[in-house]
Parts: sequence; structure tokens; C-alpha cells
Amino acid sequence: MVFKIQGPFLTEVGEIARFTGRFFREVTKPRQEWEEFINQCYWVGYKSLTLVGITAFIMGLVLTIQSRPTLVEFGAASLLPAMVSVSLVREISPVITALICAGKIGSGMGAELGSMRVTEQIDAMEVSGTNPFKYLVVTRVLASTLMVPVLSSLAIAISIYGGYLGVNIRGEVSWSLYWFQAYDALSYGDFIPGFVKTFFFGFAIGIVGTYKGYTSKKGTEGVGQSATTAVIVASLLVFVLDLLAVQLMDLMGLT
Repeated sequence: MVFKIQGPFLTEVGEIARFTGRFFREVTKPRQEWEEFINQCYWVGYKSLTLVGITAFIMGLVLTIQSRPTLVEFGAASLLPAMVSVSLVREISPVITALICAGKIGSGMGAELGSMRVTEQIDAMEVSGTNPFKYLVVTRVLASTLMVPVLSSLAIAISIYGGYLGVNIRGEVSWSLYWFQAYDALSYGDFIPGFVKTFFFGFAIGIVGTYKGYTSKKGTEGVGQSATTAVIVASLLVFVLDLLAVQLMDLMGLT
């Protein structure tokens, strides 16, 4: 029974690893599909900005409101801007942004490429002499790898602004004082590790989403399964990568 459970899982891991290896081989070969890459950056980045921005704003606002009573109880209300900014920059904003992208981008890639696979559009591209892997997979993985860090950086700024409004709901803190306290509590050691790991988040989301769609089977039913499993696996990988990043930062003394 144990081997029956482990077999498909290990097979899936091996297939994703082989798919990732093919990506690294194809990405170094000419000719690059720059037009499609820019188009994917638009869809992955700009089209996700509204959802990420609204979520980040609410996240910063709610975190501040929920944290204030505890800090007031200990007489540390003045530390609220610093606490909020450090929490958002180091962990909350990058992870939540990645999870949003896993749901929106991962499922979109899985459904789109899955539809192309079951309708034999990918096969038609191969017959016509086009490299569908480079055109469909490489461009999307590179776009998600690049745009998730950009979205995360914007989410950090928006969420900290949401924290400013949250601070002023029950109290009164000037604009300049809030931002001084928020930024004074931060260092490059807070921002850089969180920023770097978002590249890995974006890469994982792109690889999983394109893999699930590119290898989709079982007709239209497989398209739905590709989109669903892409979200699940990508979200799980985000948490695993975040755990590894936190452990690595702890070993390096950056926590």
C-alpha cells in the first residue's frame, strides 16, 4: 500500500524535474520569443496588479487593527508601525502575493495550455515547425519569475500604506512620523531575503502551471484537473520554498 501511494508521487516529481531540465536547455537556445515574453509579462503582471493591490491594502489594514490591542495592553503602541512594516516586508506580503499568483496565474496557465493540448493546437505548432515549448512554456515561466517579485514589491508598499490607515483608525499618527518609524525599523537584511525568494516563488508557479497544462490529458476533464492541481501544487511549493528560505536565513544569521 505504501508503494502504491509513493509510486505516482515520485513519478510526478521526476516528470516535473525533467520538465524543468528541458526548460533550462531551451531557454539558452536561440531564437528567443521576446514579443510573446512581453505579452506574458503584461498578462501575468499588469492583469494581476489590481487583485494583488487590493489584497495587500486589506492585509496591511487588518494586520494593524488586529495587532494594536495587544501592543496597547503592553504599553507598546508606539512600536506598531515598526512591527507592521517588518512583518509585511519579511514574510506576509511576499508569501500572500505568491499565493495569489499561484491561484490566478498557475490556474490560468494550466487551463490555457491544457486547452491547447486537448484541442491539438500544440501538436499543430510542432508540425508547422514552431517550437511550442519555447513559445508557450519558456516565455510564461520567465514572465512569472520576473513579475512575481515586482508584484511583491508593490504589495509591500501598498500594505504598509494600509497599515498607516489602520494606525489612524483608533489613534492619530502623522504621515511623516509613521513612515519614519516604519522605515527606521527596516534594513536591507529584512528586504533582500524576502525579495530574492519571490523569484523562486515565481519560477515554481510558472513551472508547475505550464507543466500541468502542457502534459494535460483526458480531454476537457483533464483541463479542469490541470488548472486545479496547478494551484494546489504551486501553493504547496510556495510554502515549502518559504520554509527552506527561512531556515537558510536563520543559518546565515539574517533572522
